[in-house]
Amino acid sequence: MRDRKDNPQPGEEVECQESKHQRTERKQHESDNHDQALEETFPASDPVSPFVPAKAPA
Repeated sequence: MRDRKDNPQPGEEVECQESKHQRTERKQHESDNHDQALEETFPASDPVSPFVPAKAPA
């Protein structure tokens, strides 16, 4: 089994060719997935809030 982006091995036939419409749909789906993943990780650049423990009761 090989990934779609892997180059074929010497002598290996490429089984299916995608149409222009299929390629457009696939690229849009990949872009949508990328955008969703980015939104789920935003805002990764915010600083972490430091935890300051309360003083123990005396």
